[in-house]
Amino acid sequence: MGFVTAHSSMASDKLRREIVFESARLMYSRQESEYYRAKMKAARKLCRGWVKPSDLPSNAEIRQEIQRFAALHEGDSRLENLLNMRLDALRIMRLLERFRPYLIGSTLTGHVRHGSDIDIHVFTSSVDAVVMTLQDEGHDCDVERKRVRKYGEERVFTHIHVRDRFPVEITCYAADLASYPFKSSITGKTIERASIHELEMFIAQEHPEIALEEALSRSADAVDRFQVYRSLLLPLEDVEQSRKYHPEGDALYHSLQVFELARDMQPYDEEFLLAALLHDVGKAIDPDDHVEAGLEALDGYITDRTAWLIEHHMEAHRIHDGSIGYRARRRLAESEDYPDLLLLGECDRDGRVPGMIVSDLDEVLDDLREISRLCG
Repeated sequence: MGFVTAHSSMASDKLRREIVFESARLMYSRQESEYYRAKMKAARKLCRGWVKPSDLPSNAEIRQEIQRFAALHEGDSRLENLLNMRLDALRIMRLLERFRPYLIGSTLTGHVRHGSDIDIHVFTSSVDAVVMTLQDEGHDCDVERKRVRKYGEERVFTHIHVRDRFPVEITCYAADLASYPFKSSITGKTIERASIHELEMFIAQEHPEIALEEALSRSADAVDRFQVYRSLLLPLEDVEQSRKYHPEGDALYHSLQVFELARDMQPYDEEFLLAALLHDVGKAIDPDDHVEAGLEALDGYITDRTAWLIEHHMEAHRIHDGSIGYRARRRLAESEDYPDLLLLGECDRDGRVPGMIVSDLDEVLDDLREISRLCG
């Protein structure tokens, strides 16, 4: 009987480890974002049936396994990102000083991985005041009000999402809750958090090799390329095109159509997807030479391959209709990216459908950020 019990215990431990691994894999790959859902999905896959919640591993076990994934797949870049995330957090917290900001979560504890948010709590009687403070400094942000039901009680949480080189989530609480002891869903203990001064001291202790104010200045100067793309794409909404060649309407709508078609063909090729999305940005700068204008504006923010595809996308149409010369076609065909140029031309021609359903620009850029993190 003792042998059976020991054997059963070993089998149970093995299953628990397998659930930990699968749950961590689901969360690291961003297929799931919540611990409970990841655990239940992993358990259903491995057990082929129902499993008691009490038999599932803890959130802390899964978080530890996620960190093992991060260390294995991200190496030294993870530590560099951690420092940059802490610097960005401090910069935003200083901006929001009057709202008594606190840094919480993985950026503080060090448990970051690709796609981790910078999580900040602020305390205010006016969410609009926080948003206006961010926007006045040029930050692009959205407000989300999320209903959460927990322990039989429904609450509404207000989050401000800031688009930057690292995603930032600012949770707004009532001004009189600044000293309230928030509990962690992972450990059940009071959440670790750092005020502006505490974060400054913490960075000095954890990263003694840097000069803080100098590093902050460099951090402020760091340009988020996705924001550059957004600033170049938005004006295309006001660029009306010839109805003969573009019955779909404005140049932004056309660009989003081309992107959707490109994603259907090569969903994880970031360079190709960027060429599809950005190929016409020059139309809002210089309609007479939109290719050169676009390449000049994008210089330093795209790879050589993306630039080459954009540079020659008009020639792809001449290849299609047979109007290009033999030598010019042969020169293009010598490039290893020639098949992708033809694909881009096909997407460009097909992306001219009135009423086609497309994702909005911010959703597209968020998707590209995620592809960059996963495949970069």
